[in-house]
Amino acid sequence: MTPTRISERVVVSRDAAATRALGATLAGAARPGDLISLVGDLGAGKTQFAKGFGAGLGITDTIVSPSFVLMAEYRGRLPLFHVDLYRLADAVEALAGGLVDDRQAEGVTLVEWAERLADALPEARLDVLIDGSGDETRRITVRPGGAAYDRYLELVPDALAAPAQAHASQPPANGRNRAGVAPTEAGR
Repeated sequence: MTPTRISERVVVSRDAAATRALGATLAGAARPGDLISLVGDLGAGKTQFAKGFGAGLGITDTIVSPSFVLMAEYRGRLPLFHVDLYRLADAVEALAGGLVDDRQAEGVTLVEWAERLADALPEARLDVLIDGSGDETRRITVRPGGAAYDRYLELVPDALAAPAQAHASQPPANGRNRAGVAPTEAGR
């Protein structure tokens, strides 16, 4: 019998520090050429996740949302190309603005407001969907776009994953993982 492939993990984040910690933990799986798609409402925590991811890559510079410059580049274990599409209407504007270039194959490209690229996004990517804003607890869905990105799911330990039917606002009885978040597992 073939084991069922876990298609996503849902993690409960109680605050910005936990969201940053999840980003830092997931950065441990990063490889050159990876694309991370961040989707969530304004104030959901996309930039907090990016800050944590950067820290996990060993970046010591302050990571801020590049809304006005569209892309910021940081040096760490791998280069991080942090893209923010908030001010762009669609993929045509993003691509015409030169946001995609050959250097990104050497590092990790993390895209805030990735849904603005729509069909221009390659299937091979990691989607990080953040639900919630303000003082609300966040539900963060980590979903690989293909088996090559499954390595990110492995960093949310199975031993701490609650059954899929667990309610997101209730942490598992066995506590939080090393990222300071309470994970739940959802299979498709």
